[in-house]
Amino acid sequence: MNRPEDQVLVIFGASGDLTKRMLMPSLYELHVRQMLPERFVILGTSRKEMSDEEFRLSIRVMLEELKGEKGINGEDVDRFLQKVFYQSFDPVEGADELGERVMFLMEENAIPMRVVYYLATPPDSQQAITRYIGRSCLSGVKERGGWQRIVVEKPFGTSLETARALNESLLQVFCEQEIYRIDHFLGKETVQNILVLRFANEIFESLWNRNYVDYVEIYALESLGIEKRGKYYEGTGALRDMIQNHLMQLLAFVAMESPATMEPEVIRDETVKVLKSLRQWTGEDIPRNVIRAQYGAGESRGEAVPGYLEEKDVAPNSDTETYVALKVFIDNWRWSHVPFYIYTGKRLKDKRSGVVIHFKSTPHKLFQGQCEGSSCNQLIIRMTPDEGVMLKFGLKMPGGGFTVKQVGMDFLYASLCNNYLPGAYERLLLDAMHGDSMLYTRDDALEASWKFIDPIVNYWKEHPGERLLTYPAGSEGPDLTGGWDVQPPVSKEDKNVCWL
Repeated sequence: MNRPEDQVLVIFGASGDLTKRMLMPSLYELHVRQMLPERFVILGTSRKEMSDEEFRLSIRVMLEELKGEKGINGEDVDRFLQKVFYQSFDPVEGADELGERVMFLMEENAIPMRVVYYLATPPDSQQAITRYIGRSCLSGVKERGGWQRIVVEKPFGTSLETARALNESLLQVFCEQEIYRIDHFLGKETVQNILVLRFANEIFESLWNRNYVDYVEIYALESLGIEKRGKYYEGTGALRDMIQNHLMQLLAFVAMESPATMEPEVIRDETVKVLKSLRQWTGEDIPRNVIRAQYGAGESRGEAVPGYLEEKDVAPNSDTETYVALKVFIDNWRWSHVPFYIYTGKRLKDKRSGVVIHFKSTPHKLFQGQCEGSSCNQLIIRMTPDEGVMLKFGLKMPGGGFTVKQVGMDFLYASLCNNYLPGAYERLLLDAMHGDSMLYTRDDALEASWKFIDPIVNYWKEHPGERLLTYPAGSEGPDLTGGWDVQPPVSKEDKNVCWL
């Protein structure tokens, strides 16, 4: 891939954990691999008072902490930090020092009027920052022959109403083509490979429909708890934290129709069609098709851990869900009557995420040991751990007779020679610099997902605590027996399989 054009990257919220633990290490990796623009400046900004050198030192310490002193090259770090600057800034009361600093750095480094703004900030400050950009000296970048883009971190609102308000504030300063709503889930190589797996292989695409698929699982399970984010999680919960954005976008990739081209807008058109085809759950449909649960005290990695209600900044009577399981239907020609089961949860036994396509079984059982049902043939797309793809099917056991054993053919991305596998943020940052929006969420996709999520959130508000299951921390999650017609074996995807 060619290097992006020369430009300035302005990171709002530069003193926060996201910048230090994800953005700066990703930018450093791009720098080491010579994938950043030749002339490039990173300007971090936040309310905290810091000099350039103090900010650089904090980045150096973080890189050493994450990679270890032996995992980084001192000269590479020095060259990278030469591109890094800092400017304190208050989006409400601040004067135009930030805008003036951006203009100065452009001139000093011979960079044209090209700016990417990255909002690594809480949602309540995003509108104020956008208004500042609109009224500052930065607002005239396009008029002077340059361009501007803005990258917005999730959550994109907390409801359809707030998402629309955020969009309206962004559109007062930026056009939709300049707005990049980032979802790091889509930056994962395995997620992008879903498109290639489907549309480059007729053996899969010809079976990717209601005639051959029994049901589909999409899941993102975490072993960690809320990690001192009680205030945030109390106002969000698992449904809005993970499903409204990450897993809805993943669902769209899995279920979309073949695009005519690989142009970003063409891809995004197809994903929007999926989200607009979701069957809306209302009223009593919700408890029959959506299960919520909350973790209690238990054991994780050999250590006792508290339940959700004992976590810091969590209300003692909170009914905020830490686990959600949904049954979803896509009412279109391809997926009519095929259920999609979507799971996410915290404080579970293992950290795992992926997609499982369960194919229908043969109409007649001929052989001893032949499995029945949709567990016989599965295509498993693993995102974590061990990124890869596994196909499960039945073969004859050695010896006389026709006894069948289920086997699996497993491919690991790590086996692809010594190819560099970029992290999610590396890929997405580079795409924003190039102006490639394919893996970013568009406004109509955002609204479609909120239209599906809002009725569920509102039902729970109207029925507090109703059917809120519990599960011990460190377990497989709540008992879903009897909750649905099908009990998808997400925790058993690799069990009872002979490996080829």
